[in-house]
Amino acid sequence: MITILDYGINNLSSISKAVKHLGYGSQVQQDLRGATKLVIPGVGAFGAAMQALSPLADEIRAFARAGNPVLGICLGQQLLFERSEEYGEHEGLGLVPGRVRYFAPQAGLKVPHMGWNEAKFRPGYALGEGVAYGAQVYFVHSLVCEPEDDADIAAMTTYGQPFTSAIQRGNVWGTQFHPEKSSATGLHILGNFLAC
Repeated sequence: MITILDYGINNLSSISKAVKHLGYGSQVQQDLRGATKLVIPGVGAFGAAMQALSPLADEIRAFARAGNPVLGICLGQQLLFERSEEYGEHEGLGLVPGRVRYFAPQAGLKVPHMGWNEAKFRPGYALGEGVAYGAQVYFVHSLVCEPEDDADIAAMTTYGQPFTSAIQRGNVWGTQFHPEKSSATGLHILGNFLAC
């Protein structure tokens, strides 16, 4: 069963509708009972999200380490990493080695990065299979993920600086953008995960 995790800090209805539109059934729930695939959405702050997730954190780690597919979206992707500097230092789920940091300050660069931008998927990553190089996707974020291992980077985007916009580390996948709000391209990317 595809489980969309409700931990009180996320946008659930648009993801549920997108999954249904793609022809898949899903459950929005506050635990992992019966889950075979897990979607971790998220909006808001890293520290508050990890606090909300704390009762499930070890179960999520075990679920992923058992080889079950996991997709983090926006803040959900950031939570997959080891730590974040958002409003202080916070530990994440640690499923992807690396950290989350603020955009480097640049004159004229508006943060949060909000709106449509290119996602340049690298060849050989199932998350981006069939997606045109540089396809437009929708972002709303102030922080970026920095994987320790370049092999975990599935897609890059440039906003003042290049940053990781999607990751794939084995069965653990993530998008900094919102596939559920990224029109046909986003639905295709979400479909790649649901079909894995």
